[in-house]
Amino acid sequence: MSAAQVVDWVSAAARVKLPKGMLVDGRQVGTDSDGSFTVIGPRDGRAITTLPEASALELDQAVAAARRAFDAGVWRNRRPAERRAVMVKLSELIDRERASLALLDSLCMGAPITMTHDHCVQWAIDSFRWYGEAIDKVYDEVAPTGPGVVALIKREPVGVVGLILPWNWPAGMLGWKVPPALASGNSVVLKPDEQSSLSAIRIAELALEAGVPPGVFNVVTGGARVGEAMGRHRGIDVIAFTGSTAVGARFMRYSGESNAKPVWLELGGKSPNIIFADAPDLAAAAQTAAFAIFMNSGQVCAAGSRLLVQNSVLDEVLQGVTGTASIFAPADPLSATTLMGPLAKREQFDRVLGYIDAGRQAGARIACGGAATRQETGGFYIQPTIFHGVSNDMRIAREEIFGPVLSVIGFETEEEAVRIANDSEYGLAAGLWTANLARAHRVSSALRCGTVSVNVYGTDAPELTVPFGGYKGSGFGRDKSLHAIDKYVQLKTVWMATN
Repeated sequence: MSAAQVVDWVSAAARVKLPKGMLVDGRQVGTDSDGSFTVIGPRDGRAITTLPEASALELDQAVAAARRAFDAGVWRNRRPAERRAVMVKLSELIDRERASLALLDSLCMGAPITMTHDHCVQWAIDSFRWYGEAIDKVYDEVAPTGPGVVALIKREPVGVVGLILPWNWPAGMLGWKVPPALASGNSVVLKPDEQSSLSAIRIAELALEAGVPPGVFNVVTGGARVGEAMGRHRGIDVIAFTGSTAVGARFMRYSGESNAKPVWLELGGKSPNIIFADAPDLAAAAQTAAFAIFMNSGQVCAAGSRLLVQNSVLDEVLQGVTGTASIFAPADPLSATTLMGPLAKREQFDRVLGYIDAGRQAGARIACGGAATRQETGGFYIQPTIFHGVSNDMRIAREEIFGPVLSVIGFETEEEAVRIANDSEYGLAAGLWTANLARAHRVSSALRCGTVSVNVYGTDAPELTVPFGGYKGSGFGRDKSLHAIDKYVQLKTVWMATN
């Protein structure tokens, strides 16, 4: 039994301490700011707290603090073993605070408490430890040269890193972005999504307790205006952003109109999950297809939102997926038995309902769901929704909905399945189900995306040893694995004469 299943989370929510301000240069700031915003809890539509909207001056202060810390070398010049010990200690402190961090994330964005407790916060714990342990195990290079000269290839931190996070996995996405940037010796200015900032502030406070020097890990809060200011800030050396494709494109423009800083983007997806008639276990494939779209209320960039099924088994698979959808009946995210909570925001709730209406109007048929639910709570709950009779030119099959809406598309041949799967502006993830090893190799090679899962859809573990990122409109650059460090270092060549 998970530890999350023996806690009275509703009572715990009444006692949890809520951060009130941003963290800049080791101090809480912004509590007296003129601008502020209210965090609305999707569980019941009520206000949770108010946080400051970072002003231009406050952002400048955060960037200046990060630059001072970087230039002074208080972090980047510490021995690798010392930085490793600090990051491992931070991992342990996050684990110590797991319950309160999980609760902050569930309250702010509506994910079930068992998911935030056992998975989302766990990603942060694992990531700080993993990248901390990697610090003294990543080597520079010596290039082959002729006699009389030595050529060194050195990895050096870029300086001040601006990190901008989405709302859907607050502590987990922080774990994907902050640890590799810190492990590389950089200073960080982090802007979490305004909906889900509380756990980020608390983790930054824990970083100070672990021994990260003031100014190395700063958190500013606010919405799109603050994000744009970071994208245009000439004191920030690199931006890494996770979010929608449309907003990601803006950050490329901000960079071009300012200091041409590198921009790394992990963007949207419309991922195909392909079930062939020769799948080794059709029931398991159907059940997994439901989890692949309804987990976290469909607010997952790599969600299997297009289910491609070979026509000869389409009815059987549709029945299995629809049956599994019933266990995702939306419920209170603070109940340990809940598998699916609300959408994170009112505007996202309205957006998803709009796509459901668009699917109906386009002629797709609803196999289950299709409506809001639990409206008496004031929360943002939508039934798990499955459309069938979908063609790949419908909006519900082409645009990222980011909600619990599955589009089921039939196909006849392997070639048709690959064509439909690749007929998308996105290329983040895909799944395929077949017992034919040759087909598994052919199709996985043909799919234009960053991750392909065969007879599974993703994994339960964060798997930090492998990179994650997309092709096409799903962005570029990779999170996780040692490849993530590449985003936060410069390569410097040093020629040394030896005679």
